[in-house]
Amino acid sequence: MIVVYGIKEKLNPIKSKLSDVIHGCMQSVLGMPEDKRAHRFVPLERDDFYYPGGRSDAYTVIEINMMAGRKPETHKDLIKALFIEIESQLGVESVDVEITIKEQQPYQWGFRGITGDEANDLKYKVNV
Repeated sequence: MIVVYGIKEKLNPIKSKLSDVIHGCMQSVLGMPEDKRAHRFVPLERDDFYYPGGRSDAYTVIEINMMAGRKPETHKDLIKALFIEIESQLGVESVDVEITIKEQQPYQWGFRGITGDEANDLKYKVNV
């Protein structure tokens, strides 16, 4: 699951395209299937979103939650792909994008009435 935070006036107009960009990177780097898009957008009021100096109102935080198992190089490839594609397709400069990847063990995920370590029918690989 992916959660994206930003100032509503900047995030709302781009969230559909941003979702496409994020999912495209997830597909190309992680091999995620087309139907595995789970994005949540949290548009915030300007006075509810504090961010570091040197950033603009386009500052966007992307939290990626996924099952553990991917190599550090894969994480880095995903982060770099996101920076490149968000800037080239949406014009949001990399300085205005913060990306975190949070991994949990498969047994800490619950979906379709089972835990992630019980799932044997995933259409994508976790260990890449």
